Amino acid sequence: MQHRLACLSLLAVALLAACKSTPSGVAQSAAEPPAEATADAAYELHAAKATRERRAMAAQSRTESAMREAYTPPAPAAPPAPSVAYLVPPPQAGLPAPVANTEKYAAREDNPVQRASEQPVSTFSIDVDTGSYSNVRRMLRQGVRPPADAVRVEEFINYFDYGHPAPASRQAPFRVTTELAPAPWNAQRQLLMIGIKGYDVPKATLPPSNLVFLIDTSGSMDSPDKLPLLKQAFAMLVPQLRAQDRVSIVVYAGSAGLVLPPTPGDRHDEILAALDRLQAGGSTNGGDGIRLAYSMARQAFVRGGVNRVILATDGDFNVGTVGQGALETLVADQRKAGIALTTLGFGQGNYNDHLAERLADVGDGQHAYIDSPLEARKVLVEQMQATLLTIANDVKIQIEFNPAAVAEYRLIGYENRVLAREDFANDKVDAGDIGAGHEVTALYEITPAGSPATRLPALRYAAAAPAGSNDGELAHLRLRYKLPGQSTSRLIETPIPASSLTHAPGESLRFASAVAAYADLLRGGTHIDGWSWDDALRAARGAQGRDRHGLRREFVELIEQGRQLVAREADATPRIAH
Repeated sequence: MQHRLACLSLLAVALLAACKSTPSGVAQSAAEPPAEATADAAYELHAAKATRERRAMAAQSRTESAMREAYTPPAPAAPPAPSVAYLVPPPQAGLPAPVANTEKYAAREDNPVQRASEQPVSTFSIDVDTGSYSNVRRMLRQGVRPPADAVRVEEFINYFDYGHPAPASRQAPFRVTTELAPAPWNAQRQLLMIGIKGYDVPKATLPPSNLVFLIDTSGSMDSPDKLPLLKQAFAMLVPQLRAQDRVSIVVYAGSAGLVLPPTPGDRHDEILAALDRLQAGGSTNGGDGIRLAYSMARQAFVRGGVNRVILATDGDFNVGTVGQGALETLVADQRKAGIALTTLGFGQGNYNDHLAERLADVGDGQHAYIDSPLEARKVLVEQMQATLLTIANDVKIQIEFNPAAVAEYRLIGYENRVLAREDFANDKVDAGDIGAGHEVTALYEITPAGSPATRLPALRYAAAAPAGSNDGELAHLRLRYKLPGQSTSRLIETPIPASSLTHAPGESLRFASAVAAYADLLRGGTHIDGWSWDDALRAARGAQGRDRHGLRREFVELIEQGRQLVAREADATPRIAH
């Protein structure tokens, strides 16, 4: 007992000594009891230590909070209207998920069925863009059903080669062919395929090229599927450039800048090094970038050569000249001065398909979407001649259907390329261009006169179909084009006899019809009668033919993916109990 009391006394003395050694800067709480008691002295020591720790933690918290406020990113943009947006899936490996989806697609409606006796003439501009197909492919690979407005059937069809016959000589820049067969989804209707093939030019004989790479380096491009893929894509083009070519590199972010002045194309290492130095950061001043790019193109202009700006971007123009009308006017003026514009789309989440496609149309160029290095090689290596060298400008097609042979018709796709009837012969009206070796394919669905498969209701006061010397003709095809540098168009005409109908369509028509059906199914499947995903899949598998690059085999796989996505959405749709 005495030993225990002695220990307690020693402990009290030690605690008292510790209390007296406490720093004088520590304030004592008003609620604390007097410090004379031994136990209270121990409490005071503990409280002072806790106070110091709380103050240190509070100071650290304030510092961290200030740092977070300094680096907080801007609030994400409001999501787009439902008609042009879709939910972004979990990203592919290595790709960050977009903060908000602001992708933009132009709203469009399918071409209507026309009665030949009321509207016998159909006129449209050709289109060689393919961006819609590769962009939709990207979505399907991510497990997302694309919005209907992202699906442009003519770009699906024109993504593939069909082996249309080439012109016999360069006296005419291209050759036009047709094929007529029963529609696969309804044998009481017919499909008319129009094929245009441009003459090809060996790469070695291409005229000198003056190219300006206009590259978006804004902060939105900081993603593996954007600027890094873009740099890889342009690096594929560089080794094909020659000493007679000129290359400039212009970038734009918060401001536009010249990275490489006009440089001989054979300085490959210098051009590749300039590309390799590019980094993403800042906002997007696309208007200033385009103006500087055209300035470089004018500085190195090659008379009789290829003068082209290649704009590579995700299309996120948000600073500077952002009005689409102003940009289109700028691009159109430069097109008239001989400088074309090609657009290459990259990335996801904020991709502006509407702007990229429209600027290419106005600039007499092609719009493509690069979703992989393989697509970059297809566009910038394998199709380089077609991408760079234009062999015919303002190409317009006009079909006049014979009401005695055709009750109804519908142009499949080309909705944003339809022209007024009087525009066909008006050489002031801009239209699409054809590059060296390019193919253009168009499909019409036709309901023959007397067929029970008509879609429009009969008219009470309809006039009888006229009879005449052209009873054996199904339609008459007219095509206008201008040679590069000329302002007056040339005319090609050819009748399409009803006797050209074949009941054994060729491989090309069978595959093109499968592609058209697939695009229609993705948009809701309203124009292919009872045809299903299985029917489109069967038709595509049976028409793969020589598939040197595996694109048709890949298309078969995309049909499978599309079918599964649509089926999964149908299963997930809530059902109302009865």
